[in-house]
Amino acid sequence: MRVVAASDHAGYELKTLLVRLVEQLGHTVSDLGTHGTAPVDYPDSATAVGRAVRTAQADRGILICGSGVGASVAANKIPGIRAGLCHDVYSAHQAVEHDDMNVLVLGGRVVGPALAAELVDAFLGARFSGEARHVRRLAKIRKLEETHWR
Repeated sequence: MRVVAASDHAGYELKTLLVRLVEQLGHTVSDLGTHGTAPVDYPDSATAVGRAVRTAQADRGILICGSGVGASVAANKIPGIRAGLCHDVYSAHQAVEHDDMNVLVLGGRVVGPALAAELVDAFLGARFSGEARHVRRLAKIRKLEETHWR
């Protein structure tokens, strides 16, 4: 699987560990930055991951900021991106199986390295079920993305 990963400064250390893990799991991973702890803005990281997934340069993305909340909000503004902030293994795989989540978001100041590794493994190991009820719900989400709110 082709995976992209990005973070802001608060998620840099965790992202660095997870990039190595993704490689060890046998996936191809591209590190889209940041490459240090100097302050950067999480919407830029979300844009990089979202663009790569939306344009099929990657199959899935991993995004990390301090809490995970801001990066999740930003990523979900990109049509076609279904980003989920996960703190437990069940959500990390179930969101793929039912919601076709394509970006896992983590809080670098919330989730420790061991749990983060379990979450990434669950996320990358999960597959969308394709069940009719989930396909129907995703169609409604796509309709929301196409709607122009005024």
